[in-house]
Amino acid sequence: MITDKKQFFKEILKALSKLIVAGLLIGFLKQYDLIIAILLVLKICHNIYVEVIKPKHKNWLLLIGMLLTGFGGIIGETWGVTNEYWEYHKVSRELPLWLPFAWMLAFHYLYKLERNLIPLLRKQSPQSKIILAIILALILPAFGEVITIYMGVWTYYWPYQIFGVPLYAFLCLLFVHMLVYTILHFICKKYEINDVVFN
Repeated sequence: MITDKKQFFKEILKALSKLIVAGLLIGFLKQYDLIIAILLVLKICHNIYVEVIKPKHKNWLLLIGMLLTGFGGIIGETWGVTNEYWEYHKVSRELPLWLPFAWMLAFHYLYKLERNLIPLLRKQSPQSKIILAIILALILPAFGEVITIYMGVWTYYWPYQIFGVPLYAFLCLLFVHMLVYTILHFICKKYEINDVVFN
């Protein structure tokens, strides 16, 4: 199934390291949501410059995916907090300022990881890509949530939890990411855009 296992696991370890650093950063700075928001916006600006503005072949899909995920994520967050399914701590407002930017970066993170892993798959069929996307969207965002939950950033009140993350949250995270991926797949199909992740 994988052509270069060493490179595959190297990419996974690199991605996990980034996730741990991001989770710890948010955890340590949780009461300073404006500072976290500024840091995340700077990272987004850097990503957009490197992958959309600077290259000859602009990756508009990346920008569209980030915006869609940020929008969908903040709708979900508003719904969850309003209905008291979860709660953020150490901030003076219901929703920390950094939330939409974290969702945007979550898309970039998963997209970039998939872009690096797909060429390492022996079969790069649509089914293989979908299975990879589902596995990554189920496990990695939840792993990042475990770190921030244990750092006291927020608490879920839904039942059936694994390390503080309820099963419903796994499904919600998967739904948001796969919905955005489906939209981007149809954009690629309609406008004949060649993208290793969405074609």
